[in-house]
Amino acid sequence: MSNIYCVIMAGGIGSRFWPMSRNAKPKQFLDILGNGKTLIQQTFDRLTLLCPPENILVVTNEDYAQLVAEQLPAILPQHILSEPARKNTAPCIAYAAYKIAAINPEALMVVAPSDHIITNTANFITAAQKGIDFASKHNCLLTLGIQPSRPDTGYGYIQVIDDKHDEANKISKVKTFTEKPNLEMAKFFLLSGEFLWNTGITISSVQATMEAIKFHLPELSVLFEEGIGLYNTTNETEFIKRIYPVCTNISIDFGVMEKAKNVYVLSTEFGWSDLGTYGSLYEHIKHDNNGNAVVGKNVMLYDSKNCIVNVPKNKLVVIQGLEDYIVVERDDVLLICKKDDEQNIRQYVNDVKINKGDKYV
Repeated sequence: MSNIYCVIMAGGIGSRFWPMSRNAKPKQFLDILGNGKTLIQQTFDRLTLLCPPENILVVTNEDYAQLVAEQLPAILPQHILSEPARKNTAPCIAYAAYKIAAINPEALMVVAPSDHIITNTANFITAAQKGIDFASKHNCLLTLGIQPSRPDTGYGYIQVIDDKHDEANKISKVKTFTEKPNLEMAKFFLLSGEFLWNTGITISSVQATMEAIKFHLPELSVLFEEGIGLYNTTNETEFIKRIYPVCTNISIDFGVMEKAKNVYVLSTEFGWSDLGTYGSLYEHIKHDNNGNAVVGKNVMLYDSKNCIVNVPKNKLVVIQGLEDYIVVERDDVLLICKKDDEQNIRQYVNDVKINKGDKYV
């Protein structure tokens, strides 16, 4: 039996990708690149190169459990972990760790978001295998970091200690975590050479994960320990429904990774993007001669440059005179927004919810 298990986190809403990403079907369940596979399907396919499909678990909101089952028919039904409430990543990872430990106490777990892009799969697998090897020999929490290429304010950053811990594999001890800095700070991070982008992909043994949660988030640990003996039984769902509403709403980074002393980072490069914004999506779609990135078979552009256009494949769309705009249509919503103002999309979603109701969100 393989000791390697992979956990896909797939509970997010992706409001920055509205109206493509809607509450009923968030971005991880969309073919956002127009290549025939949804983001979660691409993530699943990558992870099957690290472990067998029966060792892959998906943690998602209960509203999306059926979508997961439809899009990932190879996954075992009991490995779709339904969260009855949105409580961020710490409870999500705790749930997966306790469930895996009940199956295989010697397991190593690779935790990955469902909605990221990785263009160099071979490099990712090489990096992940190095991380798995390191985590199997050390009581540690290891994350994969990317050498930054620009002062991006949309990513989290990891500062490393130049301790030459494992120079051959570019593994270093972590000094600090910083969430989405301002531009001035991001420029400083880039120039210093001490910082990596935080991919949110982590590797550790289930024992190291549970120990870290027990030490840094004891109230969370107590709740999940109540379920020992119930995981992977018919009583698991009822137990999770009972404890989840009282779980702390906190991320694994803030609750554990930023506080633990045994956190390491492996510096690597595999064409990664967290695909957090339309701007990041623009970088991953083929451009025409005028810099327009188009998903849709019947789009006609005139005097338009550097736009992102994503519309239903059968809809004829004619656009004239736009430069640096986002044009997105899905179902009953059309968004036209300047690329430079995309940070306002979350506000637009809130305004729509207040003024027009949940139907359009």
